[in-house]
Amino acid sequence: MSENPSIFLTGGSGLLAINWFFTKSRDYNIYLGINKRAINPSGANIVFADFSSEAGLLLQLQKMQPTLVIHTAGLTNVEKCENNPELAFNINVGISSLVAKVTKNLDIPMVHISTDHLFGGSLPMLSEEEPIHAINVYGKTKALAEKAVLEINPNALIIRTNFYGWGTSYRRSFSDHIIESLRNLQTISLFDDVYYTPILIEKLIHTVHDLLLKKATGIYNVVSDDRVSKYEFGVLIAEKFGFDETLIQKCTLRSETKLVVRPLDMSLSNSKVRELLGRNLGTVKQHLSRLKDLEIDDSTKKLKLL
Repeated sequence: MSENPSIFLTGGSGLLAINWFFTKSRDYNIYLGINKRAINPSGANIVFADFSSEAGLLLQLQKMQPTLVIHTAGLTNVEKCENNPELAFNINVGISSLVAKVTKNLDIPMVHISTDHLFGGSLPMLSEEEPIHAINVYGKTKALAEKAVLEINPNALIIRTNFYGWGTSYRRSFSDHIIESLRNLQTISLFDDVYYTPILIEKLIHTVHDLLLKKATGIYNVVSDDRVSKYEFGVLIAEKFGFDETLIQKCTLRSETKLVVRPLDMSLSNSKVRELLGRNLGTVKQHLSRLKDLEIDDSTKKLKLL
């Protein structure tokens, strides 16, 4: 076994976990907890995670002896959550509670990845202290997950975020969708009435580890320093990558009557993180510059082939 400290990532085939592996595999022995989709990136330890019982997961973690558990698994499709509330609860709340119990029992630090989808969407740049007011099943189950995790394991670190980065062949990021469309000279429509504070996955990962070094627990917003609309995000990508921004058309979420209700403003303030770490996390423009640089990185090339 590697002498490096080890990380067990749930949701091991997901966008965040795969990027976590490629970002931190030199520093950590990575275990990717897989459920349905089988992948095998070189250098990773693949584990078919047992979420069927506390005893089963406990046994797996005892064998692995990770120094950190990062819970990225969840049901994030808003429509699917709304149509299957019991499934959404079982995955987002039930599994999160299970991971919290086992990490608490084994005294293993736990990071729980949450969302920015927890509020009504009427106010910008909300802090961690803002009372939760989720307006759909996805947001409600993620809010319940946060509550359950902290009640079971008060030393857990809860990360509220909205991330993007280079994806795999089977799991594309929002930025992938925009880049591929514009690169192929395809017209796309993006909401100009939906605001958020998206962060590059690499920056998110490094920030989480910096918070862990500070022994941070509780809830932290790990997002970009600035707030943009989905449309503005697309325009910034076009500018950074040299694409034709006239291919991007404005549309509004308010006019989408068939979609499950969503918050119009999901932007979060990262002032709590900035104060603790003593630095800014970076702007969307800065993160997109790094995204462009990463496209030619060997790790990104390997990731895209998965």
